[in-house]
Amino acid sequence: MEWVWIGFFAFIIVMLALDLGVLHRRSHVIKTKEAVLMSLFWIGLALVFNLGVWLFMGSEKALEFTAAYTMEKALSVDNLFVFILVFSYFCVPDKWQYKVLFWGVIGALVFRGLFIFAGIALVEQFSWMVYIFGAFLIFTGVKMLLQREKEICPDKNPVIRLFRRFMPVTEEFHEDKFFVRHKGVLMATPLFLAMLFVELTDVVFAVDSIPAVLAISTDPFIVYTSNAFAILGLRSLYFALASALPAFHYLKYGLAAILAFVGVKMLLSEIYHMPVIVSLTAILGILAISILASVSHNKGGKKKAEKRTDA
Repeated sequence: MEWVWIGFFAFIIVMLALDLGVLHRRSHVIKTKEAVLMSLFWIGLALVFNLGVWLFMGSEKALEFTAAYTMEKALSVDNLFVFILVFSYFCVPDKWQYKVLFWGVIGALVFRGLFIFAGIALVEQFSWMVYIFGAFLIFTGVKMLLQREKEICPDKNPVIRLFRRFMPVTEEFHEDKFFVRHKGVLMATPLFLAMLFVELTDVVFAVDSIPAVLAISTDPFIVYTSNAFAILGLRSLYFALASALPAFHYLKYGLAAILAFVGVKMLLSEIYHMPVIVSLTAILGILAISILASVSHNKGGKKKAEKRTDA
């Protein structure tokens, strides 16, 4: 199994090097068409990888990967709303946003790995942790359902405040640089603060998503690779959907329902072992309903606006 892990990490390193060193060597504004093609590329890679899982590990593991990847992809949409708020707060120009997300993804791959292996170790060592995770997911789902619009205030974040205490920060951007020297003093730029805050928000989201994916599978390889592919495609997904995100009016409710569903699944795991195909169907069904409801809501809003205009 070691060679599989080595091969996967080698593949990730090559793809990231190709991404930053060749495809995005120079900072530029990511257009919707480019973002959609990139997003389809990462989804295609995940499908090809899952085919390999099916061939070498069996159909059950392939279903687990599909369910875990789908759920992580859905939950990661919540990150996209935060990205919009962070970039707006720090006034990050469009052409430098991709670099922020690129380095944010690298950090997320490291931290997600730590969370995943720690979570699996806890579940294997203490079986009752399943109930803790399940109850936590239900609580998170209810909280998401009742939560109002997010407000971003990085200056009140304790980590950002601690960082500012030890490292001076420039008032303005210096192109796409994270650090600059001013009069011999090393200083961070607002672009680095934006990247740091993106990293912190991913750690917060990982606290929700990792217990959720552990309800699908406790195989470290399946859990980590599904997370990795979902994260790697997150940047292109952001640029593809950034302008359309506000239209997904009911998506938040769908994500809350998915978390609650997975939480209930974990609480009932000792009584009833839910097949992976049932979990996958439920997750896809909830997503489809929330998206269709959003589309219907938007159409209703347009019709009302047209009637007001005619009146």
